Amino acid sequence: MTPTIVIFYIFAAILIASALRVITAKNPVHAALSLVLSFFTGAVLWMLIEAEFLAISLVLVYVGAVMVLFLFVVMMLDINFEELRKDFWSYFPIAGAVAAIMAAEMVMVLVAPETGLASLSTVAPLPEGVSNIKQLGVPIYTDYVLPFELAAVLLLVAMIAAVSLTLRRRKNTKYVNPADQIKVKRNDRVRIVKMDAVIEQPEVPAADEAGNKPAA
Repeated sequence: MTPTIVIFYIFAAILIASALRVITAKNPVHAALSLVLSFFTGAVLWMLIEAEFLAISLVLVYVGAVMVLFLFVVMMLDINFEELRKDFWSYFPIAGAVAAIMAAEMVMVLVAPETGLASLSTVAPLPEGVSNIKQLGVPIYTDYVLPFELAAVLLLVAMIAAVSLTLRRRKNTKYVNPADQIKVKRNDRVRIVKMDAVIEQPEVPAADEAGNKPAA
């Protein structure tokens, strides 16, 4: 048994354990941290087959962005998770049946002679000067450019929809409407009020009864 196989079995076991922890943890923060561990171990498995770009993308996109945002939302919201988990085990038979079907399908794909996966012992190393990033990027931007752009548009639409659904405007909030500002005429901006000119005279103190002049 080679060291690569030993590393594979170790990280595969960690991946399975952390994935089970995701669905069995009572605390959602612990579940999210277990999912982060699953992503890291999955990235290690990608590294073992020399898919460095996919491993880095998995860590940067899912761990660095999605899971950090998920943890931020979970820790900021005051949600009674005990109330939500009351009927958790009632769905276990259905979830177990679906998991068993998916596992059976994966085994059938792996052992099927049509796929040829059973005859593969190890992954052949890449030749000198060959980059897996180039091998992945060239088909995406040539043969699959339209599906790639369509997926990008769908993600953009989903992001805009999420922002619009969660947008809440307060009633007493003051804001500026540029359209109304453009429509305003000059006479509506400034109002000229005519007033009579009033000149205030300084008050001169009167002399006292004895005829003394006021002190300067």
